[in-house]
Formats: sequence, structure tokens, C-alpha cells
Amino acid sequence: MRDAISGYAGGTDTHPDYEKVCTGETGHAETVQVYYDPSKISYQTLVEAFFASMDPTELNRQGNDAGTQYRSIAFYRTAKEKEIIEQEIKKITDSKKYSNKIVTEVVPFAKFYAAEDYHQEYIYHHPDNPYVAHVSIPDFLVFKKEFKGNFKP
Repeated sequence: MRDAISGYAGGTDTHPDYEKVCTGETGHAETVQVYYDPSKISYQTLVEAFFASMDPTELNRQGNDAGTQYRSIAFYRTAKEKEIIEQEIKKITDSKKYSNKIVTEVVPFAKFYAAEDYHQEYIYHHPDNPYVAHVSIPDFLVFKKEFKGNFKP
């Protein structure tokens, strides 16, 4: 089993696929479901990594990708998880790292839909794709430099 699965969540379409989600009409956001061992990494650390990996002030976009399917959205399953997400938003806001307001949606988890097989581990399987080579990998290298953590090789 993978430790992270690319997919869709947060919308109303019960059979989302990439083509439908890209229209912005399904209500889903492109998401990742992460499976982790809390004895090895905390939910807090995962939330910190989430916020460090993107600009949470961009409304309905992440970098070059625009549309509601690219909105910043954090799902929680318990009241404690919601509290951790909200505390991280407050910490980032208080730090004044961004001049704009954080727009990350904080919503209860309902249902996750795995993306098509060709989306799984996309960077690994498509390192020469221009978007991967010029956007995804450079963004990851910046994240890796700024966020201290244990990374898989």
C-alpha cells in the first residue's frame, strides 16, 4: 500500500475523475490522502508540512494552477485535528509570514476518491514532463530546504 494517494475530495460528485474535476464543477479539490504511523510522525508535523508546501493565501490557485480544484483545503476527522489545523493557521498568521489572509478551508473529512492510476506517483513516473521539471521539482527542493524533516530519498 502507498503511504500517500493522489485523489479528490471536498465535492459532491460521487464519481469524480480528472477530466470532470478540472472543470471546477464537481466541487472537489485535488488532494492527497496520507497514511502515517503516529508513533513515527505526528499529525502536527504533517499539518506543518502541508502549510510549508504551498502558499495558503492564494485563493483557488496554487502557483500556475488556477481553479477551485486547486484551492487550499485541510480536512480533519476529529475535533483535535481541527484544533491543530486552526492553531497552525493562527501561528502562521501571527508570524506575519504572508501579507495576505490565509484562505485555507478547514472542513470535516467526508469521502476521498483515489485519482486514476496515471496520477499516482506522477513526479516519479514523469520526471521529464516540463511542468514536473520546471515547477514541481523546484518547488519541492525549496520546500525541502525550508522545512526540516525526514524525507524519503
